[in-house]
Amino acid sequence: MAIFLNENSKIIVQGMTGSEGTRHTRRMLRAGSNVVGGVTPGKGGKSADFSDVRSGLFLPVYNSVGEAMAATGADVTVVFVPPRFAKTAVVEAIDAGIGLAVVITEGIPVHDTASFWAHACATGNKTRIIGPNCPGVISPGKSNAGIIPADITGPGRIGLVSKSGTLTYQLMYELRDIGFSSAVGIGGDPVIGTTHIDALAAFQDDPETELIVMIGEIGGDAEERAAAYIRDNVTKPVVGYVAGFTAPEGKTMGHAGAIVSGSSGTAAAKKDALEAAGVRVGKTPSETAELARSLVRA
Repeated sequence: MAIFLNENSKIIVQGMTGSEGTRHTRRMLRAGSNVVGGVTPGKGGKSADFSDVRSGLFLPVYNSVGEAMAATGADVTVVFVPPRFAKTAVVEAIDAGIGLAVVITEGIPVHDTASFWAHACATGNKTRIIGPNCPGVISPGKSNAGIIPADITGPGRIGLVSKSGTLTYQLMYELRDIGFSSAVGIGGDPVIGTTHIDALAAFQDDPETELIVMIGEIGGDAEERAAAYIRDNVTKPVVGYVAGFTAPEGKTMGHAGAIVSGSSGTAAAKKDALEAAGVRVGKTPSETAELARSLVRA
């Protein structure tokens, strides 16, 4: 099965007519995703040419998410809108009541993210937000919403949740012999929508996910909270990796959320918390993949 995204998902792309939106819409289409249109205010009524992907394919462009949903039945939006317009774009998607908003955009001010996340909560959490600053979500062989390469793995029995886009790709490739039910890149900003815990709960409930791989990184306490959740709620085997074992204290490393102060937020502290919850933690991505492989084979 799949979490959050499946072969029946109908995807629209906010910012589809921009360079990034066009490029990644083309990649999603080639992966077999059911992209049904795009949204660019002021360009409603026009169409975008994707005939290089499939002969005669022109996708309609709409002025708003609500208009696109009414015309196409879309239930997923992927946001490729520049940072200064991203808050407005996500709030529009929330107000339209779309079920899933995958926010790829990097560099959105934390205050803006906090604002649209609070708006989603205040309106009843009808829209699941993934991201921002994330690679998206893929259910191999079914659908792909975002920028995760679709050709590095196939469908299988592993569920993956990760803060890091690059490590998402690496673990998917290293475990391609087993394959994935879904992979979710949640993003590493200080404020995000879907969390490790949300994905862990969904994988726990998915009957075709046999093992979960969780990738975290230094900074904050998200991994410690996930460890507590695993201890109390997850019965499936979990393998983990925490990026940043060699990071010096007091430095900001990579994602905006990766800030370490003293022993708080260190990779070692996160590793200890995960292992105390029964998670097997690899010292490197490749070791993590091998741990996962051995558990599946067992």
